[in-house]
Amino acid sequence: QVQLIESGGGSVQAGGSLRLSCVASGRTFGRTAMGWFRQAPGKEREVVSAITWSGEHTYYVDAVTGRFTISRDNAKNTVYLQMDSLKSEDSGVYYCTSGPYGNYFSGYAVRGMDYWGKGTLVTVSS
Repeated sequence: QVQLIESGGGSVQAGGSLRLSCVASGRTFGRTAMGWFRQAPGKEREVVSAITWSGEHTYYVDAVTGRFTISRDNAKNTVYLQMDSLKSEDSGVYYCTSGPYGNYFSGYAVRGMDYWGKGTLVTVSS
Protein backbone atom coordinates (compact mmCIF):
# COMPACT_ATOMS: atom_id res chain seq x y z
CA GLN A 1 0.00 0.00 0.00
CA VAL A 2 1.35 3.41 -1.01
CA GLN A 3 0.53 6.49 0.99
CA LEU A 4 0.98 10.09 -0.09
CA ILE A 5 0.78 12.63 2.70
CA GLU A 6 0.65 16.33 1.90
CA SER A 7 1.51 19.25 4.14
CA GLY A 8 2.19 22.96 3.88
CA GLY A 9 -1.20 24.29 2.95
CA GLY A 10 -2.66 27.33 4.65
CA SER A 11 -3.97 30.85 4.22
CA VAL A 12 -1.95 33.60 2.58
CA GLN A 13 -2.56 36.96 1.01
CA ALA A 14 -2.30 37.47 -2.72
CA GLY A 15 1.31 37.89 -3.76
CA GLY A 16 2.53 35.64 -0.98
CA SER A 17 4.17 32.22 -1.07
CA LEU A 18 3.58 28.72 0.21
CA ARG A 19 5.58 25.52 -0.06
CA LEU A 20 3.74 22.23 -0.26
CA SER A 21 5.40 18.94 0.59
CA CYS A 22 4.34 15.39 -0.10
CA VAL A 23 5.95 12.36 1.50
CA ALA A 24 5.47 8.98 -0.13
CA SER A 25 5.67 5.70 1.73
CA GLY A 26 4.93 2.08 1.03
CA ARG A 27 6.71 -1.06 0.02
CA THR A 28 5.54 -0.94 -3.59
CA PHE A 29 6.48 2.68 -4.23
CA GLY A 30 9.01 2.70 -7.02
CA ARG A 31 10.58 4.96 -9.60
CA THR A 32 7.60 6.96 -10.70
CA ALA A 33 6.71 10.47 -11.67
CA MET A 34 4.91 12.58 -9.11
CA GLY A 35 2.86 15.70 -9.31
CA TRP A 36 0.14 17.96 -8.01
CA PHE A 37 -3.49 18.52 -8.86
CA ARG A 38 -5.84 21.09 -7.42
CA GLN A 39 -9.57 21.53 -7.13
CA ALA A 40 -11.37 24.77 -6.42
CA PRO A 41 -14.95 24.80 -5.08
CA GLY A 42 -17.39 24.09 -7.88
CA LYS A 43 -14.66 23.35 -10.39
CA GLU A 44 -13.13 20.24 -11.84
CA ARG A 45 -9.91 18.81 -10.53
CA GLU A 46 -6.98 19.93 -12.70
CA VAL A 47 -3.34 19.09 -13.01
CA VAL A 48 -0.92 21.75 -11.79
CA SER A 49 2.56 20.30 -12.19
CA ALA A 50 4.52 17.08 -12.52
CA ILE A 51 8.10 15.86 -12.34
CA THR A 52 9.82 12.73 -13.55
CA TRP A 53 11.65 10.36 -11.22
CA SER A 54 15.03 11.81 -12.17
CA GLY A 55 13.80 15.38 -11.96
CA GLU A 56 15.07 15.98 -15.47
CA HIS A 57 11.64 16.81 -16.86
CA THR A 58 8.94 18.99 -15.38
CA TYR A 59 5.51 20.06 -16.51
CA TYR A 60 3.41 23.06 -15.50
CA VAL A 61 -0.06 24.11 -16.50
CA ASP A 62 0.02 27.52 -18.20
CA ALA A 63 -1.74 29.25 -15.31
CA VAL A 64 1.16 28.60 -12.92
CA THR A 65 4.15 28.71 -15.24
CA GLY A 66 6.75 31.12 -13.93
CA ARG A 67 5.21 31.23 -10.46
CA PHE A 68 5.32 27.61 -9.23
CA THR A 69 8.34 25.31 -9.02
CA ILE A 70 8.18 21.56 -8.53
CA SER A 71 11.11 19.58 -7.17
CA ARG A 72 11.79 16.27 -5.47
CA ASP A 73 14.20 14.62 -3.08
CA ASN A 74 14.18 10.90 -3.82
CA ALA A 75 16.29 10.10 -0.77
CA LYS A 76 13.40 11.40 1.30
CA ASN A 77 10.62 10.16 -1.03
CA THR A 78 9.37 13.73 -1.04
CA VAL A 79 8.08 16.06 -3.72
CA TYR A 80 7.70 19.80 -3.21
CA LEU A 81 5.67 22.54 -4.84
CA GLN A 82 6.98 26.05 -4.24
CA MET A 83 4.20 28.50 -4.97
CA ASP A 84 5.10 32.17 -5.37
CA SER A 85 3.13 35.25 -6.42
CA LEU A 86 -0.04 33.50 -5.38
CA LYS A 87 -3.36 34.67 -6.75
CA SER A 88 -6.88 34.20 -5.44
CA GLU A 89 -7.56 31.81 -8.31
CA ASP A 90 -4.86 29.50 -6.93
CA SER A 91 -7.11 28.70 -3.97
CA GLY A 92 -8.29 25.13 -3.62
CA VAL A 93 -7.41 21.72 -2.32
CA TYR A 94 -4.05 20.53 -3.61
CA TYR A 95 -3.53 16.82 -4.10
CA CYS A 96 -0.25 14.97 -4.41
CA THR A 97 -0.23 12.13 -6.92
CA SER A 98 2.00 9.54 -8.48
CA GLY A 99 1.62 8.04 -11.92
CA PRO A 100 3.09 7.82 -15.43
CA TYR A 101 4.59 11.16 -16.41
CA GLY A 102 2.85 11.34 -19.75
CA ASN A 103 -0.54 10.96 -18.12
CA TYR A 104 -0.17 14.30 -16.36
CA PHE A 105 -0.55 16.24 -19.60
CA SER A 106 -2.91 13.85 -21.32
CA GLY A 107 -6.64 14.14 -21.65
CA TYR A 108 -7.16 11.58 -18.90
CA ALA A 109 -4.87 12.91 -16.19
CA VAL A 110 -7.28 12.46 -13.30
CA ARG A 111 -8.08 8.86 -14.23
CA GLY A 112 -4.47 8.15 -15.10
CA MET A 113 -2.95 8.46 -11.65
CA ASP A 114 -1.91 5.47 -9.58
CA TYR A 115 -2.10 7.03 -6.13
CA TRP A 116 -3.59 10.14 -4.53
CA GLY A 117 -3.03 11.95 -1.27
CA LYS A 118 -5.94 13.27 0.75
CA GLY A 119 -5.18 16.88 -0.09
CA THR A 120 -4.14 20.08 1.63
CA LEU A 121 -6.13 23.31 1.52
CA VAL A 122 -4.65 26.50 0.09
CA THR A 123 -6.55 29.74 0.55
CA VAL A 124 -5.34 32.93 -1.10
CA SER A 125 -7.13 36.12 -0.12
CA SER A 126 -7.08 39.20 -2.28
